[in-house]
Amino acid sequence: MEIFVTGTGVVSAIGLNTNENLTGLLAEKTGIRVTNYRGEPSRFLGTVSSTNQELKQELELDFDTSRTALLGLKAAKEAWGDTTSDANLRTGVISGNSVGGMDFTEQFIMDLIAQSSDASIEALFSHPCGFSSQLIAKELDDVSFCNTISTACSSGANSILQAVQLMKAGKLDRVIAGGTDALSMFTIKGFSSLMIFDAEQCRPFDANRSGLNLGEGAGYLLLETAESASRSGNKILAKISGCGIANDSYHQTSLSPDGKGAVMSMNAALENAGLNPGDIDYVNTHGTSTENNDEVELTALRTVFNDNVPSFASTKSFTGHTLGASGAIEAVYAILAIQNDQAFPSLNITDHLDDSYKAITTKEDHKGGRPIKHVLSNSFGFGGNQTTLIISEA
Repeated sequence: MEIFVTGTGVVSAIGLNTNENLTGLLAEKTGIRVTNYRGEPSRFLGTVSSTNQELKQELELDFDTSRTALLGLKAAKEAWGDTTSDANLRTGVISGNSVGGMDFTEQFIMDLIAQSSDASIEALFSHPCGFSSQLIAKELDDVSFCNTISTACSSGANSILQAVQLMKAGKLDRVIAGGTDALSMFTIKGFSSLMIFDAEQCRPFDANRSGLNLGEGAGYLLLETAESASRSGNKILAKISGCGIANDSYHQTSLSPDGKGAVMSMNAALENAGLNPGDIDYVNTHGTSTENNDEVELTALRTVFNDNVPSFASTKSFTGHTLGASGAIEAVYAILAIQNDQAFPSLNITDHLDDSYKAITTKEDHKGGRPIKHVLSNSFGFGGNQTTLIISEA
């Protein structure tokens, strides 16, 4: 059974919808800027331009809720588009995030400490990771299944993977799948404690990289079976041709030096798709710009592709690392790469990590080259989880 993508929605530091994100990618314009977050020392962060109040008004919500939920609902509704209710189609929502409504909870605690009249215990209702999933399900039609995935930075990719599995098992006909995450003091201070923040804009696969930039955003796909797409009349944009998942159980926050888990997930996805390594035209790497990740992921790519590593890059240099949303945002970018025959670059590279395997540095890399038909997208999470999606021309 083939699983088709018939809708995309994305909110990130480079745009508030799919078209704006494409414009930013083609212009090679990063959304990472110096930002002062809640009085913390200024850092380079990938923040979404809309305020919570603006998002709430756009979404026509009559209650306050977490930024994670607001970003997720905006992107999910874009992916859903004009899709209509159909009681004959089993519809699901599977959404991933890493810390739920932590941003809203933190504000409540600060208001409580300050004895502000704005402090309301209702803020805690949106704290669970599943709240944003439930909000999306409530706003859409005929949702009969709702689930939440929280596997750190692979959450969004794993939501898509689970949706594909359930659809192929005949349990669901169409699914809104993806992920959302907003910035919070919890994540900023947590990553700061790991000492992996870059004091400048991040430089994935640069020899002099010194860490990541955090970001926020959301990305969702509308996935449909052939029958569902026929009934909905939605245009088919691409298909999820392969999924792979593994866990190397090496370390809580870093990858095994030999890239064992990444190799396993990429090989599993290729086998699942019925493709050979040489069929892959472009790799959207996990590419966090940390010393461990980039070196290990490059080692894994060499293992899987030998001397024929395809063009690869990290779009986190545009958005920052959006944690649980990253795999889903990058799945949307993979579809845009296929639709536009364009391999998007890694930004800010001045000194290649390895001259034999250069990350993409300009948007002209595929000009006059072969079309992009198959994109492999990696997402790695704390705890050793590695997930690979292969998105293909339909």
